[in-house]
This record gives sequence, C-alpha cells and structure tokens, in this order.
Amino acid sequence: MRHYVYMLSNKKRLTYTGVTDWVPTRVRPHRYGENHFTMKYRINRLVFVEEHPDKESAAKREKQIKGWRRSKKHALIESVNPEWRDLSQHT
Repeated sequence: MRHYVYMLSNKKRLTYTGVTDWVPTRVRPHRYGENHFTMKYRINRLVFVEEHPDKESAAKREKQIKGWRRSKKHALIESVNPEWRDLSQHT
C-alpha cells in the first residue's frame, strides 16, 4: 500500500512533516485545528507531497526530513513547489 510524506506550512513558512496513506484525509484535521502543533502555529497549507511504496520507506524519509535544518526543508519544497502553493486543492 502506498504511503506519502507530506509537509504543511503557514505564511511564515514554518513547516510540519508527517506520513499518511491518504493525503486528503490526513490534511483535514490539520486544517481544522484538530492537531495542537499545527493549530497553535496556523500551519494549514499543504506544500509538499512525496509518494513511497510502503509505510516503512515513508517513515524513514519523514525521519530524515525532520532532522534537516529549515533551509534544507525549504529547498526541498521549492524544488517541486517554488511558489509554495497550497497543493490540497490538487489532491
């Protein structure tokens, strides 16, 4: 079963990284304040999605990304979404 690493952001480009098996379902709780961290910092725009063949590889990649500095995360996002558009309208 496919899994996805996703990143959400706010207007100040603070990011949240997570893993899910279905992006639209997972983004909704973040968008509507059901996650404490994303609610506190108003992180509600989906700016990055990366597909993985299984949960294990997605979890490994999530851990890798979470260990990066902010500048490296921003470079990854900008490599596929240079305008930081909200991708949730395309999922």
